[in-house]
Amino acid sequence: MHGTDPTTKTIPGFVGSRLDRVDHIRTNPALLAETFADPAARLLVLEGLEPVEVNGHLLLEPLGPDARAEDHVLLGVDPAARPIFARLVVDLGPALTPTPRSRAIAGLVPAEEVALYGAARSLVHWHARHRHCSVCGATTRPVKAGWSRKCDADACAAEHFPRTDPVVIMLAEHRGRILLGRQHAWPPGRYSALAGFVEPGETIEEAVARELFEEAGVRVHDVRYVMSQPWPFPSSLMIACIGQTQDDALTLDETEIEDAFWCDADQVRAALAGDPDAPFLAPPQMAVAWHLLDHWLAAVAPSPASA
Repeated sequence: MHGTDPTTKTIPGFVGSRLDRVDHIRTNPALLAETFADPAARLLVLEGLEPVEVNGHLLLEPLGPDARAEDHVLLGVDPAARPIFARLVVDLGPALTPTPRSRAIAGLVPAEEVALYGAARSLVHWHARHRHCSVCGATTRPVKAGWSRKCDADACAAEHFPRTDPVVIMLAEHRGRILLGRQHAWPPGRYSALAGFVEPGETIEEAVARELFEEAGVRVHDVRYVMSQPWPFPSSLMIACIGQTQDDALTLDETEIEDAFWCDADQVRAALAGDPDAPFLAPPQMAVAWHLLDHWLAAVAPSPASA
């Protein structure tokens, strides 16, 4: 049940993939060649890193007659038994950050296609930025259907894999209220859960506690996991959590956080409903932060079911 509408279930953007990732094909050159030659195979069309939408769906086209398997990544096989590929790009230029077009795709195509785009974007971006070996500096080439890169230097031959950066995004809870903050660059009025990267040697729970203390001076305990979301800008995994605190005193790191405040259930409900009188502008519904707020609201103050 959700805090805003118990009859409606939504999911964050980039969640809901229905692809079979077919690892057995990725690692078998003969099966990969056969899959690439399949008449049902389709190319997910991207313009750089941007999605292409036509009539409510991502644009998928047959692979061209001159296409080569080594220039593509096999994203997987869809429920219609179509192998789906994306073309690797050598130079993306400055196309690194999310754009209105890439964010808006979540409202234009089905959830499983949003997830498909997210995976493709992350992989194409990673390949374009990892053309040289981080061990010896030699060139690298795609292997395993685009799911790793191999150093060309015989003396090295290091294998590199697409990275995913774990990010904790969390609410501190104190006596029926939660802590929300805003970054300096956000639109006026926008507040959300605090967030930060998990550092080497940390558990998720330790990262939640550290980030809340560093950014807001709040010490939490009893951290619990809620949900996660792939975030392909360029390739993070958002890990949503809630922790408890006994002290609501705030000490903000003003280089990271412009402002923060404690918010009760009625204020959260108003913001998620888009009430113009709400005390803050909620994060977009495609973001896991919106769903974390909704999850918390449903637990502490669920809306009554419709008659």
